[in-house]
Amino acid sequence: MAEIRLFFIFLGSIGFDLLIGDPRYLIHPVQIIGFYIKKISDYFINNFRGNKKLLLWGGFILALSTIGISFSFGKLIELSYIQSKNNFFSGFLIFLGLSSCLATKGLISSVKEIAELLEKKEFDKRNERIIKEKVQRIVSRDVSSSSKEHLLRSTTESLTENSVDGIFGPLFWIFIGIILMKFSIFLPGPLSLGFTYKAVSTLDSMIGYKYDYFRYLGFMSAKIEDGFTFIPSRLVLITLPIVSFNFKDYLLIIKKSFLDGKKYESPNSGISEAVFAYIAGIKLGGKSKYKNETIEKPIINENGAICTRKKIKLICQLILKLQFLWIIIFILIFFIIPF
Repeated sequence: MAEIRLFFIFLGSIGFDLLIGDPRYLIHPVQIIGFYIKKISDYFINNFRGNKKLLLWGGFILALSTIGISFSFGKLIELSYIQSKNNFFSGFLIFLGLSSCLATKGLISSVKEIAELLEKKEFDKRNERIIKEKVQRIVSRDVSSSSKEHLLRSTTESLTENSVDGIFGPLFWIFIGIILMKFSIFLPGPLSLGFTYKAVSTLDSMIGYKYDYFRYLGFMSAKIEDGFTFIPSRLVLITLPIVSFNFKDYLLIIKKSFLDGKKYESPNSGISEAVFAYIAGIKLGGKSKYKNETIEKPIINENGAICTRKKIKLICQLILKLQFLWIIIFILIFFIIPF
């Protein structure tokens, strides 16, 4: 019955993430993963930046080693917990580990704070600098010369995309891990798959770019992330309209979101941004600056309104409602459907 205990630990970790988030006094697993990625990627960049083939192989090695270490560490804790017959310390590590895989409170709190500052504070030089620093922490684009409207759009796009990477992606894979452990304790479990997904997501966010040497070093990481996020992003596409109670336009929203999302190079981020854009009635996409390069992203929901604090608040509410729906579905699948 180890999987039942793990399932309740999983539910508790969700509650902990919603109420507390990531405690600042604890080292976050992403910090450790990020430190490893930076050290190895810096080595390849500093020594082989002019060699495309070596950068590709370096990115392959970096991706596999990061994922392998993360998976193995999670699996070791799972086996320790099960084989020690409910050891409290191992169970507590799983609890904290699963909570660290989720980013609901951190993501929602940060974007709400930015939205409040943008709409309530005077946009003078001092406040502008503070706001841009906060926005820069959650986006990969350069916002140093962004207008107030562009800062709101950047924040909204980060929120809609990262809701999958930081919340629904890990939720999906953690649940898959719990189901797999119903068959064998030696199969991938919730913590090993949760850590794996965080490793994949961190790799993509740190080196999965399409410019300079990252185009080669981060190629493998970006492709792996596309694969891991493919199903969760499409589950968001078909379940988000349900919590918006827009049943009349359910199929139309899905169709429009899918068609607009397909315009993006990424097979996942465009779709997740599009479904939120259509339900919230906002327009996303357009020009964004990455280092010294300006990229024109495809427009999503051409007739939508501009991004505002009110729209960001609505999207945050939709994310929480959708997370609640997913938990209900997971509980039903786990306890009703026999495996």
